Amino acid sequence: PSEVAAVGTPEPGGMTWGQVTGLLGAVGRRHNIVGFDVVELSPSQGPEAGAYAAAKLAYKLMGYATHR
Repeated sequence: PSEVAAVGTPEPGGMTWGQVTGLLGAVGRRHNIVGFDVVELSPSQGPEAGAYAAAKLAYKLMGYATHR
């Protein structure tokens, strides 16, 4: 919840932004990413920063999917 609070089911002790992007970047370097979903965002339940973080994550995922 401290990273992106605007979700339907917040998970205490979840992964940090750095852990998520590091893991997804490693997957993208080793495997061909053919699709992804960003789910559980609920902007009405938290600050606008959550929507920005979800958009930034989608942007990073597109980069990981196309950079090999």
